Amino acid sequence: MKVGLVQQTNSNDYQQNLDMSLQGSREAAKQGAQLVLLQELHTSLYFCQREDPQLFDLAETIPGPTCELLGELARELSIVLVGSIFEKRAAGLYHNTAVVFDSDGSLAGKYRKMHIPDDPGYYEKYYFTPGDASESGGFKPIKTSLGKVGVLVCWDQWFPEAARLMALASADLLLYPTAIGWDPEDPEDEQQRQCDAWITSQRAHAIANGLPVLSCNRVGLENDPTGATQGHQFWGSSFVCGPQGEMLAQAPIDQPTVLVTDIDLQRSEEIRRTWPYLRDRRIDAYTDLTQRYRDEK
Repeated sequence: MKVGLVQQTNSNDYQQNLDMSLQGSREAAKQGAQLVLLQELHTSLYFCQREDPQLFDLAETIPGPTCELLGELARELSIVLVGSIFEKRAAGLYHNTAVVFDSDGSLAGKYRKMHIPDDPGYYEKYYFTPGDASESGGFKPIKTSLGKVGVLVCWDQWFPEAARLMALASADLLLYPTAIGWDPEDPEDEQQRQCDAWITSQRAHAIANGLPVLSCNRVGLENDPTGATQGHQFWGSSFVCGPQGEMLAQAPIDQPTVLVTDIDLQRSEEIRRTWPYLRDRRIDAYTDLTQRYRDEK
């Protein structure tokens, strides 16, 4: 399967951002991509740098205008297209939601971000309600004409439990639309450690589950509107790796990029025969994983 990632910069102009997403998707499809992954919240700036009730006006319903355009493009290009929506589910109830459109333009499914950060410059708990594992969503792959895609979003990428549950539900590959960067005030060695950790964590999910991983990040400096910090320098570096964590393609750290490469879904079967992690799991001994923390007694 040939896959494409659209790594883009963003502005406060919705139409400009959406046009970049659509144009990048077209370019990926022109290069043969059958599946295209867009970055997290690709139609806006990363607005979670501050808490502002007016910013809820950015949210839209599903279906809604962005979904309509993404669905039309998926149908036109005959691709599976994965977008990202600030979803208004109801008054006062909002989600950070990935939407998956099949090659006929239909909405194959959606995934509501489960892990929600609340850190300086990443005030997502103010805006987003986490997805509910009891819903039809949760950590469940979405069926498409190309296979089952296990879509997770940004902060989810640090949690091995999320990747494992997608694998246990028979995902064929893992997808991570992302918005992550460093503080420009951090020293260069700390910036490098953060970016390396981000890549290493996701490659580890590929290895531990024997699945390809696609991770699409935004790029460029987005200023803090409050002036309290220098904003976020999003580090790009979108990548695709195989089921042993092998790097298949990677975008630069500082440039918008349409990244297209091939993945071989049959390799997961081959790798899992040699490295049968699922076979050797001690499911009888993992009950403590449901605890927040295990205090010494």
